[in-house]
Amino acid sequence: MIYRFRIILDTQEDVFRDIEIEASSSLEDFHNSITQAFGFGGQEMASFYLSNELWEQGEEIALFDMSDEPGSVRIMHETELEEVLNEEQTRMIYVYDFFNMWTFLVELAEITEIEEGRIYPNLMFAHGQIPEEAPDKEFIGEELEDDDMDDEFGMDPEDYDQLDFDENWN
Repeated sequence: MIYRFRIILDTQEDVFRDIEIEASSSLEDFHNSITQAFGFGGQEMASFYLSNELWEQGEEIALFDMSDEPGSVRIMHETELEEVLNEEQTRMIYVYDFFNMWTFLVELAEITEIEEGRIYPNLMFAHGQIPEEAPDKEFIGEELEDDDMDDEFGMDPEDYDQLDFDENWN
């Protein structure tokens, strides 16, 4: 089986690539296809995250296991595309280069048969130029009420008179 994907750079401009790849390929093979299609060197850290219809980040599948507990994170070269994506689960988020946070929305658009004579992975279509720098992300969290500003022990960190330490200790 062949998986056809649209990979969209999360930016204001339309920048995307359509790639087809064998369903039995590893996520590392897919990572390499994406970096090549967008013109990256491929030497930076990266992760895929399973996603739902609202593009919310789910389980991580990392390029390398850098967790505190070895084996607690799935690894790209050990995970095949068809193990994580199917007709019901079609979306992932791909983050390349954790310093710059290039973020891509990855969607499985079609599952089809292998075409004789075609070499996979195959870059089917490219649209838009990748910007010089990764787009800035605006991370939005919940607004906190003044009452929520107290720490978990019920103490106000702004009330230094109640704290038992010398603030000029050094």
